[in-house]
Amino acid sequence: MGYIRAEEILPGEIIELIQEYVDGTNIYIPRKQEHRREWGAKTTYRVELQDRNHLIYRDYLAGMPIYELAETYYLSEKSIQRIIRQERLSHRELT
Repeated sequence: MGYIRAEEILPGEIIELIQEYVDGTNIYIPRKQEHRREWGAKTTYRVELQDRNHLIYRDYLAGMPIYELAETYYLSEKSIQRIIRQERLSHRELT
């Protein structure tokens, strides 16, 4: 996220109004609701995590114990348990 100087885009009256609330402070102006994107929409990371979670669940169903899954995928045992629970639920919804 880059910064834009207020003087470059806002009229002086608006800057003065904002200065009544904050003066010399960086502020974040959120996107309009209709312009927001879901987390991971700009990259492939979300898909990569889904693929990894499917592999974890497949290995679990093949008999790999949770502690071994945690070591293999560099995650905590709690994270592995959460992934297995989510994958189990999503597979139930598909049937």
